[in-house]
Amino acid sequence: MLNPDPPTDAIIAATVYDHVHIVHELPRRLRVKLKWLNITNGDKTYFASILERMDGVKSVRINPHAKSIIVTYDGRPATKALVLERLDRLDPAAAPRLVANTDGRHFFHMALSGMALAATPFMPPALRTAVMGVVIAPTILEGVTSLLTRGVTVEVLDGVAVGLAASRGDWFTALSTDFLIHMGEQLEAWTSDTSTDLLRQLLHPAPAKTWVEVDGELIEMATDDLQPNDIVVVGPGETIVADGQVVSGTALVNESTITGESMPVRKETQARVMSGTIVEEGRLRIRAVLVGDDTTTARISRFIRESLETKSETQIRAEKEANQRIKITLGLGALTFLITRDLTRLASVFLVDYSCALKLGTPVAMKSTMYKGAKQGILIKGGGAIERMAEVDTIIFDKTGTLTYGQLDVVDVRSVAPKTWPANELLALVASIEEHSTHPIAHAVVTKARDEKLAHVSHSDVQFIVAHGLVSEVNDKRVVIGSRHFLEEHEGIKVARHKKHIHEMEQEGLILLYTAVDGKLVGILGLRDRLRPEAQGIVQALRTQGIQNIAILTGDRRAKAEALAQELGINEVYAELEPEDKADIVLKLKDQGRTVAFVGDGVNDAPALVNANVGIAMPQGADIAQASADVILTDDRLEEIVEVRKLSTATMKLIKSNFNIAVGVNSGLFLAASMGWTSPVVSSLLHNGTTVGTLLRSLVGTRAAD
Repeated sequence: MLNPDPPTDAIIAATVYDHVHIVHELPRRLRVKLKWLNITNGDKTYFASILERMDGVKSVRINPHAKSIIVTYDGRPATKALVLERLDRLDPAAAPRLVANTDGRHFFHMALSGMALAATPFMPPALRTAVMGVVIAPTILEGVTSLLTRGVTVEVLDGVAVGLAASRGDWFTALSTDFLIHMGEQLEAWTSDTSTDLLRQLLHPAPAKTWVEVDGELIEMATDDLQPNDIVVVGPGETIVADGQVVSGTALVNESTITGESMPVRKETQARVMSGTIVEEGRLRIRAVLVGDDTTTARISRFIRESLETKSETQIRAEKEANQRIKITLGLGALTFLITRDLTRLASVFLVDYSCALKLGTPVAMKSTMYKGAKQGILIKGGGAIERMAEVDTIIFDKTGTLTYGQLDVVDVRSVAPKTWPANELLALVASIEEHSTHPIAHAVVTKARDEKLAHVSHSDVQFIVAHGLVSEVNDKRVVIGSRHFLEEHEGIKVARHKKHIHEMEQEGLILLYTAVDGKLVGILGLRDRLRPEAQGIVQALRTQGIQNIAILTGDRRAKAEALAQELGINEVYAELEPEDKADIVLKLKDQGRTVAFVGDGVNDAPALVNANVGIAMPQGADIAQASADVILTDDRLEEIVEVRKLSTATMKLIKSNFNIAVGVNSGLFLAASMGWTSPVVSSLLHNGTTVGTLLRSLVGTRAAD
């Protein structure tokens, strides 16, 4: 059972944990030891992410070698108890196996070279030579291995440069160069891993266990065993483990890990909740709808993992150009030696190459952008999506669920028999009969009547005519509600003499609902999709970003679609479409040479999302739509489309800028090295400094550019 009383320090001290114990404690800081922490080969950021998402936890630092975790928190005993309980329940086998670049090898070689460099001045010549040989042997061996297995690579050039210095007995140059090579590689690996770790922080796992209500009792159940329709109980500081609907209770829920919105959201009965979000205050009973691999958290994790594995054309091109420039370095080195016969100049040239900055700068920038996007509620599937989004010149909005909420509002109530059926009485009549229907039009009419506080009109049983309308009786008078086709073709009711009203309402792009009493038309209700208030501003913002072709795509009648397009400032309209037409229009525009982004949310949007250069799915969209998309908005705000365009454009500018810097600086170094103006040590220092600087710029550049 859940303990309703907040824990005290005395209760915590008396609690026996299986795997965790406190090593040291300050008022707002805990240092605890986990017995198994140093033996798991999983990604340690997985465990940190669990704690960092808990309410009241400020920071988490893991030292696997010491089996310890340091947690700073708000000092509350309740937070401390939750941290200890969560740590004790961690599953060491659950952490993802993500391979990092920083395996410690470069750091070890860097430290060894540094110590040798400091000690060799005090050694006799014979010992100095022996130490130098031992220290630089791995670098030379790596060069030989690379030459035999992969051809000419930067490792080959490094090995040759260090070997040339050693062959001349220049121990200082050999050891210094070896130290700088490994220092540069360590820093490059750290920068690359940091960008990957940013994304790993978003792979938030569900807690191993949760509380489930069974026959009125609360039992602790493994999250993996959770089934649809189970009633999950979630309290303060706990993570919601399934997508579901609130059955009872009220709580403030932090959805920042999913939507990027920092302010907690109030959740009450009937509200939808997402896995991975955290209850900050209150308690909820939730009926699980999606569990396990179907939850929002699991889908986001899969999306991010796929993104990490996806290379963009820019990245592939950068790697190709980097490999080509290694051959240029080799050729320039050979030419320099043929002209000067100077081995020192040859070594200096070989220590300058373009490949590191070109190969690593692009993926680091892409991952940093993906991280920033995810923190703002935008999931981007790899660098390719970023690259294509920056090139987009046409955006197509599937109207319903994107520019509109997919909900209808009654905006016009016209009585054509005002003496017998005034507008308010007409609306009350229609709403009283429509409340028996679940159709979206019925919901809109009933909502309007409720907002107007109109009285219910008594009526007889309602007859449902599928796909046409409703029939009932009020005061022995037959009431028919439905489409014009239904009234004219099925009921023989003439509406043509009211064509002025009909024409005016159709020109406004309204959906029309007709009502007749005893065979005569008495009124028309006009409904419109609820337009997103930000839609017009989004269209204008996209135009300022250089996207001049903005289209609306809908199955609505052309008059209605054109009225909406004119209101929003959209210049292309595709109306009266069948679902299968959407993908054809996307392909047609691509054939015209356009780079197309398609924004949709429905099942029938999937083909268009796949065929577009960039498919963008709204958060409430169908699973197949989200699976087909390149970009998923986890927060229901159109502003995120403008943001992803801005991020993508800034990223591609940064990559181009980094490329120019790397080529320019390294070309200057080539010239200086071939002219004998720099020593091998200086060449290595300047080259590695430029590479690391470029990578750091890639890591933080997109965030700074925002």
